[in-house]
Amino acid sequence: MGMWNLKRYRAFLLDVDGVLVHDSRPIPGAAEAVRLLQKAARVLVLTNNSTRTRLQHARRLSEAGFDVHPEDIISSAFVAADYLFLHHGAVSVWPIGEQGLTDELLARGHKAANEPQQAQWVIAGMDRHITYQKLADGLQALHAGACFLATNQDTTYPTPEGLVPGAGAIVGALRGMGYEPQLTIGKPEPFTYAVALGMIECAPDRVLMVGDRLETDILGGNRCGIDTLLVQTGISRESDIETLGIPPTWLAESITSIHTGAVLPRRD
Repeated sequence: MGMWNLKRYRAFLLDVDGVLVHDSRPIPGAAEAVRLLQKAARVLVLTNNSTRTRLQHARRLSEAGFDVHPEDIISSAFVAADYLFLHHGAVSVWPIGEQGLTDELLARGHKAANEPQQAQWVIAGMDRHITYQKLADGLQALHAGACFLATNQDTTYPTPEGLVPGAGAIVGALRGMGYEPQLTIGKPEPFTYAVALGMIECAPDRVLMVGDRLETDILGGNRCGIDTLLVQTGISRESDIETLGIPPTWLAESITSIHTGAVLPRRD
């Protein structure tokens, strides 16, 4: 593997929560680190967070000091909407998630069903306003024959106050009623990475995925032949690597280590 060499990479895929920010608070030094990466190569943001549109993600990051534009964002909501349109055309959807998920689905040409029983697809994402009625409506749609797409299955979501339930909690509630997703879109699934690679037009072995969660960011990159860097400012720690059996290519304390050279090889 050799020593760390930043110039090896022509594109960088960056997770958001736990890598760039904690909720809306920038991780110290992250904004400057991203600016330096953008001067050297193409930078895209890959996030499983389905609660915001691409524009809202970009605004959130801009307010935190990052120079990021909507076209630089690949979110699980955006990818889910795109996947459905490419493979099934415009469909009738019943989102269980926040407004950003619904807005991305509608922007891609899908239609929100008037009643749960009319939906062709139930789309589940993180929902900080989940209610019993929302789950009951989802059950009605699935029982009537709708297909089930999970934007992602992240179990938790990091905030400055600690972990809170992620999209996996919503998916898990529907699973608890007897319905398994036919399709999961977000990391570590390959479609999100395929969208990113298509946008940057770069060979996978010249791309680096920077993430904080082994079972999504790192596993997905490993599966796609992309080098991976685990930073320890979010969910996973070095001690989790052996436990989960998911070795990143590289290990660092934070995204700022990319420029200081404090990056260690990890993959066995």
